[in-house]
This record gives sequence, C-alpha cells and structure tokens, in this order.
Amino acid sequence: MLMDVGAALMRTLPPETAHRTTLRLVRLAAPVLPPPPADDPRLAIAALGLHFANPIGLAAGFDKNAEAPDAMLKFGFGFVECGTVTPKPQDGNPRPRLFRLTEDCAVINRMGFNNDGMERVAARLVQRKRHGIVGINIGANKTSEDRIADYRAGFARLAPFADYVTVNISSPNTPGLRGLQNKDELERLLATLLEERAERGWRVPLVLKIAPDLDEHALDDIAAVTLASGIEGLIVSNTTIARPQSLKSPHAKEPGGLSGAPLFVPSTEVLKQMRARVGARLVLIGAGGVGSGAEAYAKIRAGASLVQLYTALVYQGAGLVARIKRDLVQRLARDDFGSLAEAVGADTR
Repeated sequence: MLMDVGAALMRTLPPETAHRTTLRLVRLAAPVLPPPPADDPRLAIAALGLHFANPIGLAAGFDKNAEAPDAMLKFGFGFVECGTVTPKPQDGNPRPRLFRLTEDCAVINRMGFNNDGMERVAARLVQRKRHGIVGINIGANKTSEDRIADYRAGFARLAPFADYVTVNISSPNTPGLRGLQNKDELERLLATLLEERAERGWRVPLVLKIAPDLDEHALDDIAAVTLASGIEGLIVSNTTIARPQSLKSPHAKEPGGLSGAPLFVPSTEVLKQMRARVGARLVLIGAGGVGSGAEAYAKIRAGASLVQLYTALVYQGAGLVARIKRDLVQRLARDDFGSLAEAVGADTR
C-alpha cells in the first residue's frame, strides 16, 4: 500500500515535510486508489446515530484542511476526522513544531491549530459526494477575543458538511484553550452550540474532545456538564503535557502535546474513569496510543464504541488499519462476542 511503502522513506525527511508530502501523495493518488475490502460484519457498530462499518477512525491532525478524507477512507478506516479548523486561517506556532520520538514510538507537536480557515475548508467539503463517515474538528483562533463565538461560527459554517462535529477544547498548544474544560465555561460553550443546532434544526452529533491531564474533580465536572447538555459523545483523549520518565528520545523535553505509545496507558485510564461516570449514556471514542489490535480492543473493552489513531501510522504505515481489524475479529471470536457492541465496556461491567 502507498503509505506502507513510503513510511520508512518519509521518516528520513523532517517531520512536517514528511507530513505534507504524504498528504500530497495521498491526495494525488485518490482517484486511482481502489475501495477497501468489505469489513467483517462483526466489526460494524451503531454509534452517534450513524452506522460504522468498523470502529477504527483516523484522528484529527493528519488532514487538517479536509484535503483528502475520501482517500483516507480507502485505506480502510471506518471514519475520518478532519481538522482542527478555526474560523480564520492561521499559520500556527513557529517551526520547528513537530518532533518524532522514534525511540518511544511517539510524537510531540506544538502546531497551534495551523489551518486554512473554515471558508476554504467548507469549499472543499461541499464538493464531496458524502460517501463514508467524515467528522469535522473545530477550534478557536489564537487571537480570538471571544472563543465561544469562534466555536459557534465554526459549527454553523461546517456542520452541514459533517457527519459529526468535534469540539476541541483540549489542545495544549493554544494558550488558555484548556480553560474551556472548566465547568462554567464548558456549560456556556455547549449551551451555545446546542442552541445553534436547535435553531437551525440540525441533527448533526456533537462530540467533545478532552485532555488526559484532568484530575478527579475535573472529570466529575465534565461528566456532569456533558450529560446534562445533550451532546452525544466524548473523545478520550487529546495529547498530554506530561512527560513520563520512561521517554528515551532526545526530543522528550520539547514543549507541546505528546502522542503515541506513551499515551496509551494514561488515556485508557481516563477512558475507564469516564465510562464509570457516564455509563452508556454518551458514546465514547478512545484515542491515544493505539498501535495494535490489542490496544484498540483494550479501548473498546474499557468503554469505547469507536477508536481513533494517528501517530502509529508514522511508524507502521496505513497497513496498520487492516492488521488491527483482522486482530479485532480474532479477539472478538476468542472471547465469544458475536459483535463489537457486545465487547464495548466489557471490562467495566
């Protein structure tokens, strides 16, 4: 496969150059890429009012500007999330801002929501034929004086082209953004977005993406606010500002969000804790450190109906998606589950 063959070559390039080159190649190859093989029906799941042929999604960050969502679906993802998109275009933080921690199978980024802005992204999305599930991740501009208004504007502009919308308030790379996870601010934000949705008569699901660096009190507040709000789901979790002592890479001290293998354990623990708080009343999407079928299955058994990955593709290529799906089928059969839905939250029951 294209991304498998080129994965090792891309790692010889600077990280951001490799990312742009990979995205460009995928976009150019899109017209000739064949559709993926049909998924095993045991992997299908209903969530967010949608039918997913399989639970493996591409996390936001790879295709920030919705340049190639349909091409990425052809690699076998059950869904693709584009973004983060802000109302106005912005360049993001100064370079270098993306670092491979090869020894740790991890990445640190401090990109800072670099993107083309909602108008250019909307212009691309309007041309889609809407085959396959594509979510849009929205954020606020760094210099915004009213971040909640930014989220409302992004939602209003992009929701018509999305199968679901993710509200990203957990990136560590926009100063003050994570403050929107505080109870009062979160209540205002979600109420504003739900009011916009109701006024327009839309049914597009809303999902909140949270950080892994939250204490028990913060998790209690987020659970209470989201359950009361009427949104449909949570992505657990974004990147972490923590730096485990186990990190070996010389880049380990770089500021920014850490993703990849070191994030698996803490993000899965937060996932379990949120499952305990919200039960089955919200759809949980498990993200953070997924690089194998075993890790995807652990997220599912911890309470995730869907799973997202990105960093592992840097090291393993897009063939990873098919490998994870094959492994999931084997693990479901081993544990006598007739469907993926039966396994969701199995470790919390």
